[in-house]
Amino acid sequence: MQKTILYKSSAKIIDRLANWAANPWRRYSLLVIIFLFGFLIGSSLGMINGVLALMDPVGAFITLIFLEILIKARFFFLESKKPIILIRIFDMFRIGMVYGLFSEGLKLL
Repeated sequence: MQKTILYKSSAKIIDRLANWAANPWRRYSLLVIIFLFGFLIGSSLGMINGVLALMDPVGAFITLIFLEILIKARFFFLESKKPIILIRIFDMFRIGMVYGLFSEGLKLL
């Protein structure tokens, strides 16, 4: 692969994000935003499956596969020497998504 400007800048984006999030307030605000985005996605998935009432097991299976991919990516990034902020972003997105799915499930009770 050629070392173009786009390739170099995209390779350094995680390091830039880690340097930007060195301040605790920035890091916590970023993680809260990611958590809320995950919550939005999780609750949207629950609402869409609830409204359509079509292929609920398939939607649950796809969501489960996506969450398992995020877990595998977490271990992959732990083994490599990537900044810890990327792992925390994956974790907060995953937690927000599961929390959104649980809140939608409790609404149906």
